[in-house]
Amino acid sequence: MKDICARGKPFSARVRFVEHSHSLADLYKGNIYASFTEQSSKQGGRNSIQSSLRNPFILNLNVGGKKFQIDCLAAAKYPVTRIGRIATCSDPIKRLDLCDEYSVQRNEYFFDRDPTVFCYISHFYRSGILWIMDELCPLNYVEEIEYWGIHINYTHNCCRTLFLEHQDELKENIKIQKELQAELERHDHEKHFEGKWLGNVRKRVWNLVENPYSSIPAKMLAILSSIFVLISIVTMCLSTVDELKHLNLYGVSYMEHVEITCVIFFTTEYIMRLLSTSDIRRFLKTVLNIVDLIAILPFYIQIIFERFSEDAYVHLHPDDMEKMERVGQLGKVLKIIRLMRIFRILKLARHSIGLRAFGFTIRQCYQQVCCLFLFIAMGVFTFSALMHSVEHDIPGTNFTSIPDAWWWAAVSISTVGYGDTIPDTILGRIVAFLCISFGIILNGMPISILYNRFSDFYAKLKAHESTSVIKTTEIRFKERIMEKIKTCCYTTW
Repeated sequence: MKDICARGKPFSARVRFVEHSHSLADLYKGNIYASFTEQSSKQGGRNSIQSSLRNPFILNLNVGGKKFQIDCLAAAKYPVTRIGRIATCSDPIKRLDLCDEYSVQRNEYFFDRDPTVFCYISHFYRSGILWIMDELCPLNYVEEIEYWGIHINYTHNCCRTLFLEHQDELKENIKIQKELQAELERHDHEKHFEGKWLGNVRKRVWNLVENPYSSIPAKMLAILSSIFVLISIVTMCLSTVDELKHLNLYGVSYMEHVEITCVIFFTTEYIMRLLSTSDIRRFLKTVLNIVDLIAILPFYIQIIFERFSEDAYVHLHPDDMEKMERVGQLGKVLKIIRLMRIFRILKLARHSIGLRAFGFTIRQCYQQVCCLFLFIAMGVFTFSALMHSVEHDIPGTNFTSIPDAWWWAAVSISTVGYGDTIPDTILGRIVAFLCISFGIILNGMPISILYNRFSDFYAKLKAHESTSVIKTTEIRFKERIMEKIKTCCYTTW
């Protein structure tokens, strides 16, 4: 090892090169030779190799344990690259800064890089064209050619275009994987409670309300939460039935009693999460927690508005028309607030993998969804204008203006076709046929993209959910019921 100027960790191939005294052909069997393998022959291979090593116009390179030789004149054509700088540099000390190690006796430069990629680098210096293979990782390939100082523009346009598309696709997939991993990771891990005030108690409460697989009570609480969500939605729907409005208990309808019970449960659940979380700021920014807050706020806002409306109605004078209009507007706002209770159904996403996968799919495919709505809007404006131009002179037509034709264009593009508005002329029916055909093509475009994304995200969420289950606390209702039945049968017999 005396002839090696150490500038990094030596390769095992370099150690074998110095420590053993075999022939060069035996020592580097299987390695890649760029040019000197063609010069050597079976009879005088050793002499030709040694002469090539002593040739000052040949650069002897050892990349990742594999041998290469590049002509200095060919490398000097590209002085900006690393090999070109070595070929054109006259200062030996500066050459050492461009490589990892250097053997004085062998006149060989060592590089701790990927030898597979350097095969294409070596071909570049001989031909002037940089090749790209599909099986190579784009990110690794870009990193390697940047190290060697070669720009991607040296490739052909067709190969470069495909390579850049593959690179962008890979970066997008990596970005999605990171966001999905952040979606899957629970931000209140056990280690986050260490050193916090009442850390053990808060961790138990958090696992109870947030992690259904932590214990049997946590699983039962998750099931109970889903049941209360369904009861709340059903109660809201039944409260609009006139026959059920008259069923009262202590002056309050049954539906309101059920609503109050559900809101008390949701409020208690939210307060338990809020008090037990390890990071309040992150808790308030989480989408599912925002949904929980929206589920309970309308009830309390409704109580406040009803209180104000009662006070306003008591002090209302029959001749005060302005105050009466304000009370009427207050009643409309109250109806909107009551309608916001429908968002409680989104609470099911906390315990539903499908809903979470659907929401993540919409967030990731928002560009495609926006493009879809843009195309729909363009189609509605275009075909409504065409239909109005060919149908507005027909007596009794419904296409009296372009805005009146928007509804017909929207239901035709969506292929719903209610039939409430139809064209009367032949040209109008031709426009309708084109509108429906455009809608069929348009609706079929995003289906594959959205479905593939949704199935992929759902599979990953399902896999993460299954791996997060702790075997010691796994709930096995079927097995336990069967064991209880067998025990009862044995005791009776």
